[in-house]
Amino acid sequence: MDTPQPTESHTLKKSHKLQNVCYDIRGPVLDHAKRLEEEGQRILKLNIGNPAPFGFEAPEEILQDVMRNLPTAQGYCDSKGLYSARKAIMQECQRKQIPGVGIEDIYIGNGVSELIVMAMQALLNDGDEVLIPAPDYPLWTAAAHLSGGHGVHYLCDEQADWSPDMADIRAKVTSRTRAIVIINPNNPTGAVYPPEVVREVLDIAKEHNLVVFSDEIYDKILYDGVEHTATGALADDDQLVITMNGLSKSYRCAGFRSGWMTISGTLAKQRANDFIQGLTMLASMRLCANVPAQHAIQTALGGYQSINDLILPGGRLLAQRDITIEKLNAIPGVSCVTPKGALYAFPRLDPKVFNIKDDQQLVLDLLLQEKILLVQGTAFNWPEPDHVRIVTLPWADQLGDALDRFANFLSRYRQ
Repeated sequence: MDTPQPTESHTLKKSHKLQNVCYDIRGPVLDHAKRLEEEGQRILKLNIGNPAPFGFEAPEEILQDVMRNLPTAQGYCDSKGLYSARKAIMQECQRKQIPGVGIEDIYIGNGVSELIVMAMQALLNDGDEVLIPAPDYPLWTAAAHLSGGHGVHYLCDEQADWSPDMADIRAKVTSRTRAIVIINPNNPTGAVYPPEVVREVLDIAKEHNLVVFSDEIYDKILYDGVEHTATGALADDDQLVITMNGLSKSYRCAGFRSGWMTISGTLAKQRANDFIQGLTMLASMRLCANVPAQHAIQTALGGYQSINDLILPGGRLLAQRDITIEKLNAIPGVSCVTPKGALYAFPRLDPKVFNIKDDQQLVLDLLLQEKILLVQGTAFNWPEPDHVRIVTLPWADQLGDALDRFANFLSRYRQ
């Protein structure tokens, strides 16, 4: 008996809400990488900032604290998070000079990713707009679309160390704009904005009464003596600033899924009471965040900051950043602004040299030929197919070899 073929009316399709949602860091090219791995091929995955596979493990004292608290971590906790963890985050805000953040202004989530989606859902109505940098971490754009809004991308200027283009921001504010996102230190460019740049963004936000979302997950991964200033520390008291941070990068606890969101701006919080009630409701709907992982927060924030051993001269992360930039800038037709923070490089491939029309095809061809997995620049909502993002987590000699192979690939590659 023949099996009836499904008709168009019987095909189960994804929700219309997902129509413009995209997250190509784990997109179609990764599917090809998985297929190659199933065939026995070894793939160097430079597509995602996942520290553990490259030997960056969580500090032992953090693991010990989580293990010792497991017997008492079996039930749900407060929907905003454990008191001890939120108290440590509050004290971290005080250290960073972010004023007015109390225990109830802190929400702990299953990673910053969950909190970004939660914040967009609480804020946006259909058709609302959020200003998001280009290039961006694409979850911000995806979350805005999933929540019924639109991500409107303001350009960052490669010639100015990837600082936001203020004129472009001003040109893209409309009556539907509700918020602006700052990613500092930046993923994917590695830019770290000086205080005067952040203040200028805050001035625009204040002029148009915009909520400011500040993604600061890489705030302790800094190079060359650069310092990071929290957005909330620079904002006026009548500006609502929502800051995102967590354990995944600076403390190498990516799999713990332990992130947090803080709300600052004492006067602004009074006006935003209804929005904040919405955040609290959404936090309550998922009951609570991962309780065992929350026991890592107090030790991480209050203990020895082992990240400094990795970013200062002699440290692995600095050495890997340096070899990446040296190798990339030695490739004819490739240039890369030196990252001042984070775990990535975002090199430019000169269109006059390579004539790339489809950057996803470029990274797929590199994967198939060299077994190296990168992410195309357009996956970060960069408007031109002339960049790629490279994760700088492998050992320096491994990175050097991979970038030599990338150079050889580019020397013969044209579209």
